[in-house]
Amino acid sequence: MTQQSGVDESGTSDEKEYRPDMKIQDGVNLYRMKEWEKSLKEFLSADTSGFNSEEKMELTYYLGLCYTKLKKYEEALPFLEQVVVSGNEILRVFQCRITLAYIYIITKRVKMAEYELTKLQNSGMESPLIYNTLAYAAWLQKQNKNAISLYEKTLEIDSGNATAMNSMGFILADTGLDVMRALRLCRKAVDTRPQNAAYLDSLGWAYYKSGEILEARTWLRRALDISPDEKEIQRHLKIAAGEPL
Repeated sequence: MTQQSGVDESGTSDEKEYRPDMKIQDGVNLYRMKEWEKSLKEFLSADTSGFNSEEKMELTYYLGLCYTKLKKYEEALPFLEQVVVSGNEILRVFQCRITLAYIYIITKRVKMAEYELTKLQNSGMESPLIYNTLAYAAWLQKQNKNAISLYEKTLEIDSGNATAMNSMGFILADTGLDVMRALRLCRKAVDTRPQNAAYLDSLGWAYYKSGEILEARTWLRRALDISPDEKEIQRHLKIAAGEPL
C-alpha cells in the first residue's frame, strides 16, 4: 500500500486518516488471499514507529505465519516464539505452539516439538491437532504403539478425523499389527477425502499388506496419478508391482 498525496487535481483535499495498523490490515488481507510473498512484503514494509504493543504483536504473529507458509522455517521461529512468550491471546499462543511443533518436526527436532505440544497439554488444552501432531512425532521416532495410542485419543475426541484414521491405518498395516483394522480405517479416510493421494496410498499399502495385490495396485496407481512426483507412492507401487526399487 502507498500513501496518497492527499490532494486531487482540483486542489481539494482527499486526505484520509492514516493509522499505523493500516499496513497490518493490508498484509492480513493478502495473507487471507494466500498471497504469502506479497503479504510478507507488506508486513516488512510497515513503519512500526507509531505502533502500540498490540499492533507490534499482531505484526510479529503474521510475520511468523508468513515465513512458515513460505517454508522459511528458521526465519519463522523467532517471531512465533515471541508470540508464545508474550502469553497474550490464548488462541494465537495455541496456534503458534502448534506451528512451532510442526516446524520442529519438519526440521527433525522432534524432542523440541514434543516440548511445545506437552506445554499445550499441560495448559489444559485438548485438541485432535495436538494428539495428531504428537502421534506423528512418536511415529518419526519409531514409537509405533505410542503413535497408535495417540491417534486413538484423537478419534475419541473426533471419531471422523480423517488424518488420524489414515495415519493409524497406515501404521497398523505397515507394521502388521492389525491389517484388517488398517483396511477399515484407510477406507473411511478415503471415503472422507477421495482425491487425497496420501490416503489413497495408505489404502493401497494396506491392501498390499493384506495380500490383495490387484486391489493394492489399483489404489496405488490412483494415488500416483494425483501425486506423480511423490517418492513414497512410487516406491509402494513398485513393490506392489514386483518391480525393482
